[in-house]
Amino acid sequence: MRAWLLAVGLTLAAAPPARAELPETVKIGVLNDVSGPFADQSGKGSVVAARMAADDFAAAGGGFKVEIVSADHQNKPDIGSQIVREWLDRQGVVAVADTVNSAVALAVNELMRERNRTFIASSAGTSDLTGRACAPTTVQWTFDTWSLGNAAARALYAQGGTSWYFISFDYALGAALERDATAVLKSLGGEVLGSSKHPLGTADFSSYLIAAQSSGAKVVALADTGTDLVNGVKQAGEFGITPAQMLTGLFTQIVDVDAIGLKDAQGLLLSEAFYWDLNDATRAWSKRFADRFGGRVPTENQAGVYSSVLAYLNAAKAAGSIDGDKVLAAMRRAPIDDKLFGRVTVRPDGRAIHAMYEFRVKTPAESKGRWDYYSLLSTIPAEDAFRPLAEGGCPLVK
Repeated sequence: MRAWLLAVGLTLAAAPPARAELPETVKIGVLNDVSGPFADQSGKGSVVAARMAADDFAAAGGGFKVEIVSADHQNKPDIGSQIVREWLDRQGVVAVADTVNSAVALAVNELMRERNRTFIASSAGTSDLTGRACAPTTVQWTFDTWSLGNAAARALYAQGGTSWYFISFDYALGAALERDATAVLKSLGGEVLGSSKHPLGTADFSSYLIAAQSSGAKVVALADTGTDLVNGVKQAGEFGITPAQMLTGLFTQIVDVDAIGLKDAQGLLLSEAFYWDLNDATRAWSKRFADRFGGRVPTENQAGVYSSVLAYLNAAKAAGSIDGDKVLAAMRRAPIDDKLFGRVTVRPDGRAIHAMYEFRVKTPAESKGRWDYYSLLSTIPAEDAFRPLAEGGCPLVK
């Protein structure tokens, strides 16, 4: 009997884990900031976008039901992790999308890796998700700190912005934005003259702006986003630092420009992967979104949630599984023709690559109305927009 039990045990130990077949209902959790500084960038609009993806998947033939649930992580990694554990253990969630906070995203990344479920990091900025922290179960959509820093550094350096001062979030996103922009700037021959760190939710930027002015830097770079970015840009104008004098927001989205107002934001250079008025396809989808969301146009984050969730659903269907590594393998098999981002390819490190765009914020006279805020300066091809595969330090890249 002992010999028989030993033989059975060895057989079970040697067998691969059972494949997690597709359930009748695939449940996706949208985790983000609903009430804090990133609520306008993601928030309830991301949930609308995810439900639009589920609807479009069903209209195209589907194959299984899709349920979207959501929660507010309050920009705290411990709360975000607790929510995801509850989703996985008790609510049957098989994929998590959005996150919109790099510190939360890094915590969720490890949880999903452990459980072999898919993390759709569609609004998480840190490039570490496809670098040292890459996972076979994570896809990073839309943008990252390297793509944002790369575009800004090259555009401003070409205009004479050879010396920079950073005002950065004092957490994962700010550190990654500053690090990645600095690397590109120095590779071009530029220099960093200093930096200041501020906590999330800062209202008074005066001391940071005074330090930036005193440095003599030609560029003041705000390595933050959301409400903090809005406050920083508005107050910079009071100190005589304007977008025309090379003030840049490394992570600026259209709702931030709307909150700042064209009077103060005009001339600001920014990089995004999506703009609602870019082409016929983006305009048509954005109208559908606005009809569902009180007339507001979608942000880059919300567009990224839609496209990445739809890509996940198609990949899960193709894989016939909810195992994260199998879904990601299906995503990598062939380029994705996406209506919002164009041709998308998912690399071995989990980075979804596509074109990025450099925009200039219009003057009030140039704008035809609310949300008509950007003039396209240049298109950055996919192969140049994101960090080269060999340079990220991802253990999955051989």
